[in-house]
Amino acid sequence: MKNLYFECSMGAAGDMITAALFELIDDKNDFLKQINSLPIDGLKVNAVKSVKCGICGSQMEISFFGKQEEIKDIENIAQKDNGHSDNHHHKDGNLHSHKHSGQTFQNIESLIQKFPISQNVKKNVLGIYRLIAEAEAQVHGKKIEQIHFHEVGDMDAITDIVGVCLLIERIAPEKIYASPINVGSGFVSCAHGILPVPAPATIDILRNVPIFTNSIKGELCTPTGAAILKYFVSHFGSIKQTKITKIGYGMGKKDFAAANCIRAFLSESESENFQNSVLQTNDSIAQLCCNLDDMTGEDMGFVIDLLLKEGANDVFILPSFMKKNRPGFALFCLCQEEKADVFAKLILKHTSTFGVRKTICSRYILEPGISNIQTDLGNIRVKTGKGYGIEKSKIEYEDIAKIAKEKGISIKEVRDKIKKKIEND
Repeated sequence: MKNLYFECSMGAAGDMITAALFELIDDKNDFLKQINSLPIDGLKVNAVKSVKCGICGSQMEISFFGKQEEIKDIENIAQKDNGHSDNHHHKDGNLHSHKHSGQTFQNIESLIQKFPISQNVKKNVLGIYRLIAEAEAQVHGKKIEQIHFHEVGDMDAITDIVGVCLLIERIAPEKIYASPINVGSGFVSCAHGILPVPAPATIDILRNVPIFTNSIKGELCTPTGAAILKYFVSHFGSIKQTKITKIGYGMGKKDFAAANCIRAFLSESESENFQNSVLQTNDSIAQLCCNLDDMTGEDMGFVIDLLLKEGANDVFILPSFMKKNRPGFALFCLCQEEKADVFAKLILKHTSTFGVRKTICSRYILEPGISNIQTDLGNIRVKTGKGYGIEKSKIEYEDIAKIAKEKGISIKEVRDKIKKKIEND
């Protein structure tokens, strides 16, 4: 089974992902010929060698009429042009690029449909743009049709996204995974002004995706990079036992104390049948428990909500009879082993108990993942589980409920439409 894994210790941007994937393919000249044939006036894409902290990798150079986009730092923000000029087509059918284009989703969809690329690549490109559009709509309180893309609507961003989708098609991995994403910190300048890092659209795209930040100041994960990973990656976490066959280094344009790159690992894993021929535990979890007989239902509800908000895997109570035949409850909290002390302290602080029991439990778990389905109703997340020769999936309830409220229809209608979409695909 061919797998692709992205290591995002320095975040992710469209050009960095493109460069990392570019290093994994054999016929590099053929890819450059293909992407340079896109009907975008003045477009020139090239891959150059780049060294970051002594590590050699590739960097994508995208230029229009011989000019590359300048990197804007928060300390040196260029004066914005007061004028505004949209992209337009020449008589030869090519698209001419102007900055601050403010393209709509409909403009981009019309453009992509004219590209000489496969239908599958077109579908993936538009799926990524829909994720960005939904995030922008959420942030600005508008409908998708009212959203105008600025930086992510420029021709270099479109080229990055198309390039990634073309390379994914060439590599054809069966599964795509990624590490938690370093989003950076500080502030960034964009068409809307100076915004905190991660930018509002970026963090909205990365809902339910594990992220982190460290001492490095700067925008490490862009909306384009976030949307590409959210669209393609089925599971975020540490790399599993596998055999690495190729490694690609995609370099960013800026220099930091750490090597500014994203790494892409191409690997081969054993077939699913062989891998799951023997059923064995593959995980462990801490179970914290205490008995309570002198707390109100309201107080119990508060504790359960608190533990879940703090990141517990699950919290539940079971009715029980205690000393002197008093009715009470057994409170159970499931959490990661390394966080057991944190949750034990919360239980001791917010309940009436004087002691908490801890048990380390071995678990049989299916490998979790999240896939995205693009429907007429919007983007829908689907939880997946795989292992031991078993595969199952479940549509994310929160997404169904949100759509049902927005459209004024029943949850059953939403679920039926999504199931029909899945069957047709």
